[in-house]
Amino acid sequence: MDILLKVNGGEHRLAVDVRTTLLDALRERLNLTGSKKGCDLGQCGACTVLMDGRRVLSCLTLAVAAQGAEITTIEGLAGEHDPLHPMQQAFLEHDAYQCGYCTPGQILSAIACVEEGHADTPEDIREYMSGNLCRCAAYPKIVAAVQQARPLMARPMTEGR
Repeated sequence: MDILLKVNGGEHRLAVDVRTTLLDALRERLNLTGSKKGCDLGQCGACTVLMDGRRVLSCLTLAVAAQGAEITTIEGLAGEHDPLHPMQQAFLEHDAYQCGYCTPGQILSAIACVEEGHADTPEDIREYMSGNLCRCAAYPKIVAAVQQARPLMARPMTEGR
């Protein structure tokens, strides 16, 4: 089936099998390998991307179902010459990335957590980030990073974001 995916501000025409997941289309067809294939069952969150600003598990989303939506991957958060997104910077500063495998999904989920209004307390952050697993157990550092980035994300782009 011929589809059009809007990914990181660009449009991509692809011919895919109707069973192709968004994760496979991103990784194998568009060479956007930041989204990871962890469990391929929707249980670990390593494949989390944003679709129209909402977090989705790209391993459980069919590419054909993603047509018309604005998809953001980790590669789309900051341009080549742009500063890091506040959440990316906070993850670096708090060493919240450990081995790095889950990091792209964690960062995108954390951004959605803040934008959904679920990052007011450490308890809320832990609850609303619970679908993203980290085998390195960097959870306290991830919570600290989300807390640091939250107020910075509320600022307009012209204020240093």
